[in-house]
Amino acid sequence: MRYRGWKKIVFGGLAMVALVLLFGYVTMLLWNWLVPEVFDGPAVTFTQALGLLLLARMLTGGFRWMGWKGRHHMRQHWRSKWEQMSPEDREHWRSRMKDKCRWWEQDPGEEPSKPKKPEHT
Repeated sequence: MRYRGWKKIVFGGLAMVALVLLFGYVTMLLWNWLVPEVFDGPAVTFTQALGLLLLARMLTGGFRWMGWKGRHHMRQHWRSKWEQMSPEDREHWRSRMKDKCRWWEQDPGEEPSKPKKPEHT
């Protein structure tokens, strides 16, 4: 049986490459139009603009296509894992976390407590 969707794969790959190149070009144009005049900063080349896009993606959105689904998903994952643990497993996990992380003092299933306000004298 032959796979007939190869055209979609090729077209999708080419479209993705074209979008990355287009976003890189637009980033370069906007940077070179605004930054040198407003902030007296340097102009960037096309490859530097692609690097800026990559850096911005890493700092703000991550790479969702690699399986990361966000904080909310991870919080639910760890909460369900915590609920399935026995009391002995929870205590063992707490002691290990206290050894590794000095700031650790509450259950992951609990809502974070509000920081105490310093008393003024």
